[in-house]
Amino acid sequence: MDSITQAALGAAIGGTVLGRRLGRKAVLLGAALGTLPDLDVVIDYGDAVANVTQHRGFSHSLFVLAGLAIALAMLSWRFAPARDISLRRWGLFFGLILLTHPLLDTLTTYGTQLWWPMEVRPTAWPIVFIIDPLYSLPLLAGVAVALITGKARRASHWGLALSCAYLVFAVGAKQLVEARIAPVLAEQGLQQAPRLVQPTPFNTLLWRVTVADGAHHHEALVGLFDGDRRPALETYARGADLEPTALDTARGRRLDWFAGPFLRYETRYFDGRETLVATDLRLGFPGFHPFAFTLATRDDDGWEPVEVSTQLSAATRGNRDALSRLGSRILSPEPALCTSDFVPRRWLISTPGQC
Repeated sequence: MDSITQAALGAAIGGTVLGRRLGRKAVLLGAALGTLPDLDVVIDYGDAVANVTQHRGFSHSLFVLAGLAIALAMLSWRFAPARDISLRRWGLFFGLILLTHPLLDTLTTYGTQLWWPMEVRPTAWPIVFIIDPLYSLPLLAGVAVALITGKARRASHWGLALSCAYLVFAVGAKQLVEARIAPVLAEQGLQQAPRLVQPTPFNTLLWRVTVADGAHHHEALVGLFDGDRRPALETYARGADLEPTALDTARGRRLDWFAGPFLRYETRYFDGRETLVATDLRLGFPGFHPFAFTLATRDDDGWEPVEVSTQLSAATRGNRDALSRLGSRILSPEPALCTSDFVPRRWLISTPGQC
């Protein structure tokens, strides 16, 4: 989640656990600790691929954060002026604030590397978008009331309770979407294909389903208010013929570890040179994927890995159009919204009749 939401979550937990004893100080300290894991964003790992894939790494590890929480609890119990706060209470304070940060991140599309330094893919079970006002606003409201009134524990508790209730709703919404898309995938023999079900930006009412299918990937939009309308899949080329070339590069293998089958490959020309580009299909929307990276360039001797990978900018027109139409699509299946409206036709394989 975004850093403001993480700070609000830390503040709400701080106020709930130690608000009665420390008042506003518990809220402010919780806010500072809640953003601490995200400070790794200032680290430059050398190029665009490394920066994206190593973010939410060591600073989001449950092992690292648990150790830090224990150390801070012991130091606070030993040296803090509030001598009547037990070691157990300090441990609860630091542990909950630090450990809920990466756990909340696992509920977004990119997830987080909970088990660093083990080389396993980031853990992700997306039920909220990286910015979701309906999750963040109760936390922010509770924190604001706590700071204004000084009633840190009660206000923080209510903000935390409402935000948790929203997550429970999001879990139910995802289960409903999974149930609606399952028969469609079964008909096409895609039951076992890797799929990603995630909410569209800023809400949990309209969901995007992405299915990886070898040389292709399929897209569908499923809304909670679609009624009996059957989800329709649109099919695109994934550029799989270029995948072996990408995997011959260290950065290509790193992206494959990070995104798995949800990558599209293509060639573009920059400064007159043919360049291999990998696009992460998970974040964004068809036609607007913010994470596309250069991997290699072709010369007379074949493909040569780039010295420094760069991140390419996404088209802004597709972004504005998609967001505008997504807003009207959230509450009703009409007007129809086709992801192919925003994707270059060279990638399109097939669309349903409504498109």
